[in-house]
Amino acid sequence: MTAAITLAVVDDHPLFREGVIRSLTEMDGFSIVGEGSSKEDALRIAVQQRPDILLLDISMPGGGLDALSLILDQIPDQKIVMLTVSEASDDVMTALKSGAKGYVLKGVGSRTLADILRGIAAGDSYVAPTLSARLISENGTDSRANPFSALTDREREVLELASAGLSNKHIGLKLDLHEKTIKHHMTQIFAKLEVSNRTEAAMAFRDELERRRQ
Repeated sequence: MTAAITLAVVDDHPLFREGVIRSLTEMDGFSIVGEGSSKEDALRIAVQQRPDILLLDISMPGGGLDALSLILDQIPDQKIVMLTVSEASDDVMTALKSGAKGYVLKGVGSRTLADILRGIAAGDSYVAPTLSARLISENGTDSRANPFSALTDREREVLELASAGLSNKHIGLKLDLHEKTIKHHMTQIFAKLEVSNRTEAAMAFRDELERRRQ
């Protein structure tokens, strides 16, 4: 039996924090090992509990982004996910450059959040698709000229398999990931490549391969 993914949630809104904890503990495969409401709580929990994934709000006492940097200075391999209402590009870029493995908006559903966390525990990264598309458009001419440079290694792997005709289910089986996690990767890919379906994504992928051969 696979060991449960250990989580800690740090958010200064008790009702939201309790809701996240309750929804995740009701699902198989997760164990909550800590909760708090401030930067100091986040640092203490990271050092003492060493959760597999630490969920941090940005706008909490002491600042979630400051907590992120402090924690990763002491525990470089700690996986941290920002769970926030902030859609500010500066916050997203600061979080990712500082080492966050995920940037999730608070409107996400509990099952979607669970799939995101399973993917991150397995080594993936995640940025809310609407924010990914915005970052690409703001990232200068190089990213616009070649959006493939914005894909993560896992997204490239998923896109290659999708382009070969594999379904989300079969990609998940091949990569040992949940089908819903593959769906999230595909959503990220569509946003980054500015396409609307698998066929367009596959065509863009083949065009990119052809461009590299020239």
